[in-house]
Amino acid sequence: MSVPAGTGPVVCFGEMLLRMSPCAGTPLSRADALDLVVGGAEANVAIALAGLGVPTRMLSVVPDNPLGHRALAALGEAGVDRVAVTTKTGRMGVYFFEPPTGPIAGRVTYDRADSAFVRSLPQELKFSQALENASLLHLSGITPALGKAGVALADAAVAAAKEAGIPICFDGNYRANLWDAWDCEPRAILTELVQEATILIGNHRDISLLLGKTFSGEGSERRREAAEAAFDRFRSLQLIASTARRVESGTVNGLAARVDLRESAWQTDEVRIDPIVDRIGTGDAFAAGVLLRWLEGGSAQDMAETGLALAVMKHGIPGDSIAVTRNDLDQFDFGGSDVRR
Repeated sequence: MSVPAGTGPVVCFGEMLLRMSPCAGTPLSRADALDLVVGGAEANVAIALAGLGVPTRMLSVVPDNPLGHRALAALGEAGVDRVAVTTKTGRMGVYFFEPPTGPIAGRVTYDRADSAFVRSLPQELKFSQALENASLLHLSGITPALGKAGVALADAAVAAAKEAGIPICFDGNYRANLWDAWDCEPRAILTELVQEATILIGNHRDISLLLGKTFSGEGSERRREAAEAAFDRFRSLQLIASTARRVESGTVNGLAARVDLRESAWQTDEVRIDPIVDRIGTGDAFAAGVLLRWLEGGSAQDMAETGLALAVMKHGIPGDSIAVTRNDLDQFDFGGSDVRR
């Protein structure tokens, strides 16, 4: 397994969002108050890694208004480098999250069309400044799902990293609602991006989409079959990390993690999570755990178990992101919930 030569920051590229949520059990159509937190998949990874002591840098665009300033403040509070975040006239992307309650599933409503990020041209972003001495570029399938402008931004980021010789981590983060909103071929767009990646955060369903072939997630051997097919198709790919979720209810889930390398693989046992405080951002926490150990040269087992630990921890933390210390991670016990004194 290759490890990045650089010791500089992990650069996370994508749109930052504000998340607005009514009280649990209150539908958005009846809400008279909303809780605000800063989020966005790639920013969540940056915040998690920064808390764990990994230098991180955000590459994005936010509006030059109080909402954009709130997003910048959240990065600063977490210790994320903001030098490559551009500010410009425009609006902040927002999404509304109605938390699950009992038998009622959670629901997301996007309000991010024509945001300052989406309306940006590649030449407006600080790619060179962001990637200087970087160890890794992390981005996700959310950016190209935003439309033709998002595809252009994702392509530019990948091209800049490739030119600079910086490894790329691509998280599939497939959002059907975003892709379905415009006329496109997700498979073709995503294939162009994944073929440059060293790391893929994605499961057998993501690989099925990329290869146009159905793979089953039932059993370790079938998951390995999907991974080997992806390694065969994408020559730069060295690592595939994924989770498997079993849903009992909106507040009780089972979660397991898996990491496939070209020469080996590791799959964890399932952990039952009860109750779930907030499921949003758990995949980003998993990605951060995998990247932490990858940067350290860890094994497939190290990456899978640390990714799972951070993902499970995030289920108990409200908001989009997780900000825990290395000590918090080291002391985390999957089965322990007693007060630490």
